Amino acid sequence: MQILPPGAGPDAAVLLRTRGVRALADGLVSVVLSAYLAAIGLSDVRIGIVLTATMLGSAALTLSVGLRAHSFDRRRLLQLVSALMIATGVGFAAVTSFWPLLVVAFVGTLNPTSGDVSVFLPTEQAVLPSTVPDDQRTALFARYALIGALVAAAGALCAGVPEWIGERAGVAPETALRWTFVGYAALGVVVLVQYRQLSPAVEPQGEAPTTPLGASRGVVYRLAALFSLDALGGGFVITALVVLWLQRRFDLSVAVGGLVFFWAGVLSAFSSLVAVRLARRIGLVRTMVFTHLPANALLILAAFMPSAPLAIAALLARSALSQMDVPARTSYVMAVVSPAERPAAASVTNVPRSLAAALPPILAGWMLSHSTFGWPLVIGGAVKATYDLLLLRQFRDVRPPEETGPAAVRTSANR
Repeated sequence: MQILPPGAGPDAAVLLRTRGVRALADGLVSVVLSAYLAAIGLSDVRIGIVLTATMLGSAALTLSVGLRAHSFDRRRLLQLVSALMIATGVGFAAVTSFWPLLVVAFVGTLNPTSGDVSVFLPTEQAVLPSTVPDDQRTALFARYALIGALVAAAGALCAGVPEWIGERAGVAPETALRWTFVGYAALGVVVLVQYRQLSPAVEPQGEAPTTPLGASRGVVYRLAALFSLDALGGGFVITALVVLWLQRRFDLSVAVGGLVFFWAGVLSAFSSLVAVRLARRIGLVRTMVFTHLPANALLILAAFMPSAPLAIAALLARSALSQMDVPARTSYVMAVVSPAERPAAASVTNVPRSLAAALPPILAGWMLSHSTFGWPLVIGGAVKATYDLLLLRQFRDVRPPEETGPAAVRTSANR
């Protein structure tokens, strides 16, 4: 596979490299963070508070950066947030008291989910479309998603390295885990160096707008509402809950659950490349809907399966389809707004997703405590299918430049 799509410039290569470095750091920290907080003596309640602070702080900072990025130099902004990444790693390595850690967690860049809802997201997503021709934008976002997923998985696999080194060096587990955050800061230095290689071409052309969202405001808000509905359904079927359901329903071990979701992650990652070809044939919106609907049907079907092998087969088949919409969704949002609006559009359409997904796990956990039937899978699949149908109905005629003329898409987007 060619890493860069045809016509991509050197700035695209820089952003793919930074995505990989950040994914390595996120994947590593997402596994180590709770263990480290426990090792330094925090209670389960305080660990939960710190984790919540990281997610809420990240969402608030991401939204703030996205809404203000239209008036800032993008290269300088990316360098500033990479400096914040370095400071976050140093802060977690240097302090062990609860309240200072809580402050660092809230204002820093740690991401306990290994996904890419971070302060880097709006600016990188805004810059990427300017580095390739319109007809290669989706291909570039597919590679961006693929690198993020695979390298984050590699980062998670590296989570055992600090303890392994610590055992052989004869140091306490707390000390060994603390060095993970030193490594996180070091990766932040790598990201900073990479961002310094970006060219002036990544900056928006023309006079800076006075508002983060202009004529495309209505489109962005409608997309944000729909994406939040999708995330609400996804909150019922996060990995930890599906693993718990497999344990309760079929008495599967955690190790087997981990193996299932390793392969699910691999299938999901490589499916993004298939989405590029499909989008060229049927368009971005139809790619999002026509791959997501069968995936949600398979999710619901898994709840009715009478045996573990059949349920796992349905879940793996679902994984091969469920993430095809990710590069298509990102590419579509960046296409139907003006270049100056892209940072705000990325924030407004991504941050509410992360917040909506935080609500359902409590209800799903209650359901699993009362029944071994996969009610969370059924409800999650039904909500996500509703999102698919609404998306197709509202946006099938709002097309990106590569599917129609630039004037036509701008007219549609500004209605």
